[in-house]
Amino acid sequence: MEWCVSMPKIELHAHLNGSIRDSTLLELARELGDKGVIVFSDVEHVILKNDRALSEVFKLFDLIHIITTDHKTVTRITKEVVEDFAADNVVYLELRTTPKRNDSKGMSKRSYLEAVLEGLRYVNSVEVDLSHKLKPDISTQSHAVDDKCNGTGSKKIYVRLLLSIDRRETAEAAMETVNLALEMRDSGVVGIDLSGNPIIGEWLTFLPALEFAKKQGLPITLHCGEVPNPDEIHAMLDFLPRRIGHACCFGDDDWNLLKRLKIPVEICLTSNLRTETIASVDIHHFGDLYKSNHPLILCTDDSGVFSTSLSAEYLLASSTFGLGKKEMFELSEKAIEFIFACDGVKRELQMTFATALKKLNL
Repeated sequence: MEWCVSMPKIELHAHLNGSIRDSTLLELARELGDKGVIVFSDVEHVILKNDRALSEVFKLFDLIHIITTDHKTVTRITKEVVEDFAADNVVYLELRTTPKRNDSKGMSKRSYLEAVLEGLRYVNSVEVDLSHKLKPDISTQSHAVDDKCNGTGSKKIYVRLLLSIDRRETAEAAMETVNLALEMRDSGVVGIDLSGNPIIGEWLTFLPALEFAKKQGLPITLHCGEVPNPDEIHAMLDFLPRRIGHACCFGDDDWNLLKRLKIPVEICLTSNLRTETIASVDIHHFGDLYKSNHPLILCTDDSGVFSTSLSAEYLLASSTFGLGKKEMFELSEKAIEFIFACDGVKRELQMTFATALKKLNL
């Protein structure tokens, strides 16, 4: 595990609100309990557990939805999530989140996103590179700290944002999210995600917004194949997204099409086990895709809800599928090819990995 932490890593499938620290969730839930918004005793034991059952996972998501409806909380959560990923030696993070509207708190989709950006500026344990055009204020820059992997003398994490379209939303709301992403491109927004409850909503509802985003040059990743739905899976693959997430419920024809198109897959091992979309890790499709040399990326999905980290995901892949240190490093480094940031960031990440390779004596 120590070695997995020491290795630089790329995280491309992390939901902001699913990555909240248990300690923060406990504190915020207790405050809501004191205000009578929730019954704290109903959720306390769920928050304190590490190995949550599927029903408990859904209960936690319901709680998180209530908690993340004010700007101050969104800012705090963002700061802490980025710091946690940086502490795990994640050097590039694409953080995805659904811009929320909450009229009772004066929250619009734009103000929600501004609260997220404020959280990024508050990070002080590590230097945050939000975009080449918009750097954090000089007052929020961290002091130089020793970084075992990048060799620069200052620990740094590149953070980019993906705006998620929730499957519960209307076509108009989906288009609003895409337009917001286009407006905020210079603030670190690099792409669009389609996510949410996979049994809700129709693909055709979101297709106009996604096609518009693609025409405007916004990269797109789709939650695809979380439940059996052959027609939707095929339509999503035909859309040719830049990446897809999960791919748990593919049939043979879907696998053949995916491999032919070489669409990278964001693999979330622990998430798939906890949500029971995969029966056991040893039969996870990671094994087949890895052996086929298909482009893939190990990710956390919801590190807080599923009590995991990116290092833990690499350790799980290593112990299950026999990956050695060299194979894990190469898997992590290859993820650079699939990020949505510009070529300049890719070059800098390649330099970071080259420096780490020498230090790790592989």
